[in-house]
Parts: sequence; structure tokens; C-alpha cells
Amino acid sequence: MERLPAKRSALLIILPLLIAASPARAGLVSVPGVSGGAFTVKVTSMKEARFRSTIRQQHDFSCGSAALATLLTYHYEDTVSEQEVFKAMFDTGDQEKIRREGFSLLDMKNYLEADGYRAAGYRVSLDRLAEIGVPAIALINIKGYKHFVVVKGVSAREVLLGDPAAGARTVTRTEFESMWNGLIFVILNKKNVAVNHFNREQEWHVKANAPLGLALSSSDLASVTMLLPGVLR
Repeated sequence: MERLPAKRSALLIILPLLIAASPARAGLVSVPGVSGGAFTVKVTSMKEARFRSTIRQQHDFSCGSAALATLLTYHYEDTVSEQEVFKAMFDTGDQEKIRREGFSLLDMKNYLEADGYRAAGYRVSLDRLAEIGVPAIALINIKGYKHFVVVKGVSAREVLLGDPAAGARTVTRTEFESMWNGLIFVILNKKNVAVNHFNREQEWHVKANAPLGLALSSSDLASVTMLLPGVLR
């Protein structure tokens, strides 16, 4: 039998170890070296990788606060936790309605405006959103449950989502449009920051002059709420 070079032989040993380790929690894996020593490799699970740039929702009715925290932290360079957003919107919102239905786009708009942002909801096509080139929050319907996600990118065939329940994931345009109500919620200022964090290649690897569209009124925004129980797996 042909003898494998030492480096190639070591690689064949290391690869199964890394594959075996990847479903587990992130951590350090000690890998035997060629000369009897060892070196350490940092391993990140797929589950953790999906939440690298998406903030996980902590409550059944908090995907709105997690989506907004994701948008600000990873697309506007304005680091904020879900807990901070949740508390601010809950304290100033209709608490009984929030417990029953979840946060609305109006809750998000009020939070953002108190923090110096301008934001609005629009009816707009995916092509138009891709043309504008900024991330947005969208409301989708998953088997009867309404759920807020961040649209992180749009390609010719797919949509890249930051899902507070499932992490970063891609869906086909057809699948997304079948779940989507046609509304997006976008921040109107600080576009110079947002365009640098839309359609980012590394995120795809984890598998206002003219109006955007028809603007929604405050009463429309207040009616757009969600309540997705549990965590999608």
C-alpha cells in the first residue's frame, strides 16, 4: 500500500475529529499532532454559527425585540441587547396587548425615534428592497404564527434571513413570498452604515429620497404584531 505523506495523513485524522465535534457546543478541541504533540482547534457548532449575527429571542412574544436588536447591533453598528429593547418597548407600550399579541411595528418605531432614528413601514417588492440595499424587518407567517425576521440580504433566487428563533437561514424567494405579507420596516437614516451590512458574503455562507413604496400609517403599524410560541428547530 502506498504510504501517505505525514501532513496528508495528519489531515485525514484531524478532519473526522472536527466533523464529529462540530454538532457540539463551541469549544476547544485537542487534536493529536504528527510528532506526538497536540494542538488546539476552536470549534463552533452550526447552531451557534447561525446565531453569530442574529440575536436569539428569549420569550415567546419577543421576536420583535430580538429582530430590532439584531438590526441595530449587526446592521447599524449600534450594539444593544434584546433585554434592553424588550424593556424599553414593554415599559412604554400596551403591556396587556404585548403579552397577548407580541410587539407591533409601532412599538419598534417609537423605540427607534426615541433613540434618534427615523423609521417607517412600507409595502415594497423584494426587488425594490434589493435595489435600495438596506436590511429590513419583515413579518412572516409560519403555519399560522406571525413572526418577525430581519431580511439581511436578497439574491436573484434566495432571501437571507436573521431569524430570532432559528438563527441565520436562507429561503427561496418563492418560499419567502408565500410566508410574507408584503410589508417591510426600515430605518430611513444612517443608510451609509446599513449598506455596508446588507448582502454580506460571510453571512450567506451560513446556510431616502424617492419613497420605497406605499407608506403605512401609525394605525397600520400598530396592527402589525406577532406571537410565535417556542423556538423553531
